[in-house]
Amino acid sequence: MTTDHAPAPSSLRMDLTTILTNRRVITIASVTIALLLWEIFGRQVNPLFGSYPSAIAAKMFELTANGRLPKAFFQSLQPFVVGFGLAAILGIPIGMLLGRFRFLEAAFSIYVTAGNAMPLIAITPLFMLWFGLGFTVKVAIVATLSFFPICMSTWSGVKSIPKSLIEVGESFVGTRRDILQKIVLPASVPYIMAGIRLAVGKGIIAMIVAEFFTALSGLGGSSSPPRTISRRPKCSRPSSCC
Repeated sequence: MTTDHAPAPSSLRMDLTTILTNRRVITIASVTIALLLWEIFGRQVNPLFGSYPSAIAAKMFELTANGRLPKAFFQSLQPFVVGFGLAAILGIPIGMLLGRFRFLEAAFSIYVTAGNAMPLIAITPLFMLWFGLGFTVKVAIVATLSFFPICMSTWSGVKSIPKSLIEVGESFVGTRRDILQKIVLPASVPYIMAGIRLAVGKGIIAMIVAEFFTALSGLGGSSSPPRTISRRPKCSRPSSCC
């Protein structure tokens, strides 16, 4: 003889409450609803002004299958890695020096603060004049936009270190270099990682913008040929275009 044990209503309510309050479930549900709404309303929009997820996925599959997307991604990855590496190599030491030495902070902090507040995307044409349209200008733009978040966050991390830690190092007759390497740097790591995390986003934006303006290669450049062709002057000589 068998007996069915139905779950108690209170147990079901607890399970349902646990699922609804799970952060991951809420995020997945939010993204799913957003994609569904985008798919429904995106189909009503003129393709010239917008698209929808299924069309984007189909195009992405097509570009991946014919090799254009992996090739563009690899071309974009190279200047991003080099530029971001330069930003980290320069930004972390400079931020540590600004936070550690008051003289350097008084002398140069104004430039770092102004550079961080400046809309650096606006000076992309100037970078093109300085570095041309090749690999170098992409590296320069990525490095410039990624540098300031890393430097500012490292600077803030060094300034937030309790003085008691520095005094402990000084009481053990530690040199400035030892204090910087063995106390300041480890204590600033959470801030440095936060700055790197912010800089990744800015670096990706810089990479796409640089490739869009230079229109030679990469993910940004792959979207430029139609624009370039449409703006190409229908004349054989510059004098005939006037």
